[in-house]
Amino acid sequence: MEKLIAKNPTARHNYTIESTFEAGIVLSGTEVKSIKSGKVNIKDTYVMIKNGEAFVLGMHVSPYEQGNIYNKDPLRDRKLLLHKREIFKLYGMIKQKAVSLVPLSIYFKDSKVKLEIGIGKGKKLYDKREDMAKKDALRRIDRAMKNNG
Repeated sequence: MEKLIAKNPTARHNYTIESTFEAGIVLSGTEVKSIKSGKVNIKDTYVMIKNGEAFVLGMHVSPYEQGNIYNKDPLRDRKLLLHKREIFKLYGMIKQKAVSLVPLSIYFKDSKVKLEIGIGKGKKLYDKREDMAKKDALRRIDRAMKNNG
């Protein structure tokens, strides 16, 4: 059973997501408690591969109120738990295809915190406008259907 904690609202707007991966995150106890209460922001985050390890950068986990001395830095780099072959595959895709690794959502899966990573290609401005026009057209159709009964 999965319980969604936070989504990255700008990821699908700025990138065309080709495929997704699921990764665990190395967290401290107070960070898990803070995430359970929903105090996490992944809006401006990205994934980077350094020395054969994957890290999520820019993820803000608010300090836990009762955590006092055990709280960590809210914006620290957090290691992602992926298999070695997945990391090599992602690294190869980044170097060859010029794609980005973008966190899409963070959720609980069987009491473990998981991060969904998307392999995204950056959208151009006209692609974004096209997507907004499609959404607007669908919204108008739905509104017309609702009004006509």
